[in-house]
Amino acid sequence: MTYDHDNRSLFVPPSTQDHIQGVLNAAVVFVMYGDYECFQSANVYRLIKVAKQQLKVSFGENNLGFIFRHFPQIQIHPHAQRAAQAAEAASAQGQFWQIHEILFIHQQELENGYLVEYANRLGLDISQFLQDLSRGTYVDRINADIEGGLRSGVEAAPALFINGVRYLDRWTVEQIMAAIVVAND
Repeated sequence: MTYDHDNRSLFVPPSTQDHIQGVLNAAVVFVMYGDYECFQSANVYRLIKVAKQQLKVSFGENNLGFIFRHFPQIQIHPHAQRAAQAAEAASAQGQFWQIHEILFIHQQELENGYLVEYANRLGLDISQFLQDLSRGTYVDRINADIEGGLRSGVEAAPALFINGVRYLDRWTVEQIMAAIVVAND
């Protein structure tokens, strides 16, 4: 399969299948392809959180949406795939965003024992969590995110799309906020 690596638009549109903060039909919707073991992914996620917080007053709660999609780079991050599986297993128990935060905060501690500790901290059903991980229950979902990213021209995480258009500017709060304002016009 070949991909247009110069593609600047999102191939898979946001949907209810995504992990979303805010609303799907917000005026500005971010889609981030990220890797839990990637320092830059964690940094971009923090920048987006700050930008969203600062613009919430101007835009309102329902005018900004954020979607996270998995793009583990297993060739350089050996624990990223398992962390994505843990996030999906937690999602099945209604705790995606909670474990998402923990995984980015503790991205140097993503071995299996730590993942179980995080799940336990969130009060998840550990038996179900471990079954989901051992069976690879959510591997297809993660692979679908990766495939969608590749078809959108993503080659590495982090990758950010704002209202379906690839964001290629500098990764600062000010630049991201400016892009939000432009996307909202």
